[in-house]
Amino acid sequence: MKKALTSAVLLSVSFVGVASATNGDNMIGVSPASRAMGGLGTGICLEPTDSIFRNPGWLGRQRGFNISFGGILFMPTVKAKSSIGARPASYHTSDADMFTIPEIAITNQISDNLVLGLGAYGVSGMGVDYKNNQDLANMHTSLQFMRIVPALGYKVNEKLSLGGALHLAWGSLDIGATLCRDINDPATCWNAGGGQSNSYGIGASVGINYKPIHNICLGAYYQSSVKMKYEKVFDSDGDGKFEDIKLEQPQEISVGVGFRPIENLKFGFDIRWINWSDAEGYKQFKWKDQWVFAVGGEYKITPRLALRAGYNYGKSPIRGKSDLNTLHLNNIPDLKAPFPDYNLEWFNLVGFPAITEHHITLGFGYHFTENFTVNVSYVRALEKEITTTGTYYDQTSAYPNSSVSAKNSQNSIGISLDWNF
Repeated sequence: MKKALTSAVLLSVSFVGVASATNGDNMIGVSPASRAMGGLGTGICLEPTDSIFRNPGWLGRQRGFNISFGGILFMPTVKAKSSIGARPASYHTSDADMFTIPEIAITNQISDNLVLGLGAYGVSGMGVDYKNNQDLANMHTSLQFMRIVPALGYKVNEKLSLGGALHLAWGSLDIGATLCRDINDPATCWNAGGGQSNSYGIGASVGINYKPIHNICLGAYYQSSVKMKYEKVFDSDGDGKFEDIKLEQPQEISVGVGFRPIENLKFGFDIRWINWSDAEGYKQFKWKDQWVFAVGGEYKITPRLALRAGYNYGKSPIRGKSDLNTLHLNNIPDLKAPFPDYNLEWFNLVGFPAITEHHITLGFGYHFTENFTVNVSYVRALEKEITTTGTYYDQTSAYPNSSVSAKNSQNSIGISLDWNF
């Protein structure tokens, strides 16, 4: 069993991909059941995967032995355009348009009240590829973030269950761009990318589940931030020495409710707060906090077939700005050269366009046997466009009436194979 578990975790790590953001740079949900229902998982228990990663307060209610293997095929369409001064501009499409994102979860009931869980998930990321596009400074980015989560759940009584989890994080960051002291003089330009850098971090989560009556469930959880430092990843000042970048995955808090009015129907509503504005790296790039609202439901047509649908909304942490014309400088830890306000917004929209807001979700689950279920989800993130205008600065000149815009839409398909014994 130990060898099989180790192999599964290593397999998940080897296939982790990079996404182009959903709620900020976080996936709206992990399991296909959650994603098909708008990313629920706080106040309504869906799969063992969600009881480990989202709200460990549910873990104590898992029964028997459960194992789930799955993944997401993530297909973003990301575009950007940049007009420096009065130069005309048109949209260019990123070549980074298809990724795979893994998940595995195992839960084991070791007593009437105690359940152990272990999960490994690709949960966050974003990236673009404009390597051959001089209009966009040959920008390419790749952020991958995975969590391996051992968890423990305890059922206090029939109404109350508590849980906690340790989040062992692995991240990988690659940022590349052609920067210039004078954008009109190619001799002053340099390749700022230092290549892929890996980092490790640790965090934790705690959760609670409470059922005041048999058909209503309430839930809440807190997930701590995870501090990450990516070494020698970017050369901001052209001295040939690559600098570190700190990028902290933010803390979040969520509350939710689930309701089953009849035996074949259940639905839920979750609210999540994601604290981007206090997370190292993101706060210097001026990301705003997000309030994420998720609603979804499941209806069992037959004892074997369940249909699911949902909706997820989170206002973009990158808002776009108008008339950024002052030379206010921003320090990014640990980059040497500061970023003017407009240049910082340019970097956000071209390199890290985490701007999608509205997500429509569908899916189903089918019990092939008493012990084997297949869950499938489809998520459509509607296209969002954001523009910033102002003055672009290089080290020699200022270019008023500049603008930068980004568009982002996404399609994703998720599937999991679940066994319970």
